[in-house]
Amino acid sequence: MNIINKHILARLIRKNIGNVKMIKSVKQLIQDIEEKIWSNPKELIETRPDADCVYGGEFYFFNINIHRTLILIEFEKNGDATIVWAGNHDEYELIFKNNKNVIRKWLRDNNWIKK
Repeated sequence: MNIINKHILARLIRKNIGNVKMIKSVKQLIQDIEEKIWSNPKELIETRPDADCVYGGEFYFFNINIHRTLILIEFEKNGDATIVWAGNHDEYELIFKNNKNVIRKWLRDNNWIKK
């Protein structure tokens, strides 16, 4: 898969330069995305049990290891994976309120979805 907006993950890594385990986990996620082509959500969840579908079978949050780092990714039918958002759990709580309706509104307000 091709990763779009990979710079968001690079910024996350730079921001957490001393957290070797977290950086390793993010790099593993990148490797998994680049090497795998998941034909359905079940395959994705089997490979990455930390994935949680938050909208429409396309948008997933990944809870990176014990670091409470979350990464929102859109998987497109053309094989691209677009990094939409990345941050720590406190930032996630502040923005998304741990609520799928708020996530959907944020996606709509930021022109990721039209509904």
